[in-house]
Amino acid sequence: MSNGLPQVIDLFSGCGGLSLGFQAAGFSILGGIDVDETAVDTAAYNLSWRFGFEGFHLCCDIRHVDGEVFSNIERTGPIVVVGGPPCQAYSLVGRAKLRSLGREREHTNDHRGYLFEDFIRFAEQLDADVVVMENVPESIDYGGLNVPEHIAECLNTIGYRAKWTILNAADYGVPQVRERVFVVAFRDNYDGNFCFPVPTHAPTFDLPSYVDRQVSRFHGLKYFVPPPEYPKDVVPWVTVEEALSDLPVLFSTAQSRYRFLKPSIRLPYKTSAKCEYQRLMRSWYGTKTTGVTGHCFRRNERDFRIFERMQEGDDYSDASVIADKLLAEAARAQGVSPLNSPAEFEELRKKIVPPYSRTKFLNKWKRLTRNQPSHTLTAHLGIDTYSHIHPWEPRGISVREAARLQSFPDEFLFLGSMNDAFRHIGNAVPPLLAKAIADQILVEIIRMERGYALHEQTS
Repeated sequence: MSNGLPQVIDLFSGCGGLSLGFQAAGFSILGGIDVDETAVDTAAYNLSWRFGFEGFHLCCDIRHVDGEVFSNIERTGPIVVVGGPPCQAYSLVGRAKLRSLGREREHTNDHRGYLFEDFIRFAEQLDADVVVMENVPESIDYGGLNVPEHIAECLNTIGYRAKWTILNAADYGVPQVRERVFVVAFRDNYDGNFCFPVPTHAPTFDLPSYVDRQVSRFHGLKYFVPPPEYPKDVVPWVTVEEALSDLPVLFSTAQSRYRFLKPSIRLPYKTSAKCEYQRLMRSWYGTKTTGVTGHCFRRNERDFRIFERMQEGDDYSDASVIADKLLAEAARAQGVSPLNSPAEFEELRKKIVPPYSRTKFLNKWKRLTRNQPSHTLTAHLGIDTYSHIHPWEPRGISVREAARLQSFPDEFLFLGSMNDAFRHIGNAVPPLLAKAIADQILVEIIRMERGYALHEQTS
């Protein structure tokens, strides 16, 4: 292209999943902004430092800066502004958490719900050629406001042609069912018709999508377009087993000795790569890796025995039944009962039975099913990993396994603590999904560049 590679500025960059996908598609990453220092360090290392250049990754509150912070960057190609404003105010889990903190913390009173305004402000100030925004599907109803529709309308009023849809990461080779809203906008001098990427993978079982469930609400919206249909030559979704089966064994039974492995420790693979997904995760940067780092998991001492007896797909209701059986077994073995020795029995209960509500906590425990993609990873992984229990080892997933389920390559390093890494991964845009969108945008940019060049030759 005559103007060089398209250049990306990532707002609300997190650890860099969205940028990583664009980088893999051939875009140049100029830098980004995020309020989380360890996330910024992780993005800076993996997107810039590892290639020998500094980049321009800033740790700051986007509300207190403007596009001038990037004024020293040399523009050598089309500017693409991307980002995923925080979703806590939109997501059902985030809304419930805020509500529990009091009426003044209702989700519609959370300033994070309006950070998309700063996203639009930056896009306009940077005179972006292309804009890409990601968020959770629940953003279609934020106190009655359809956020992606509103953003598309705002972008159109400042000189863009925008559209939005909902895409599932599993449809693009990510071993995880993760539906997300994407808004894409081109400058209004764009003379094409951008299409969202066609799926490369498809489910082998019936699973209604968010779009299917909400179709009546989307009818007649000006900027919404349905997600692309599955082509005939599509391959099956990547499964948890395909994502994880080559990784080192960490905890084979509930009686295994727990070892905390520092994130920097590299462990050799358990087997050679068994499928295309494993080969991709090992060779993302062009060289084959010999092992993995960040393969550490939490010490859930009380619950390892419960995990061991859970079947794939079991949730907290199943875990509760197992815990009661373990308590009964231990009580018989120790000769205690709630009638004859209530204090000793209660102490035993505390050591064995999780104290969580059996009516409210069901979906927060889940054992993965090996022959299906994972369910959605969230930032709550930074607090615990009960939502994603390993399918054949009695433990929560490791940092590296969470990264695999999000399609982060094995050479992508997560800085900070284990909690930081889990949170960053749960918040991220899966790089393979980001790459699918970036590939489509690049096709349109190249087409426009060629069109301009041809026009100049004939004029």
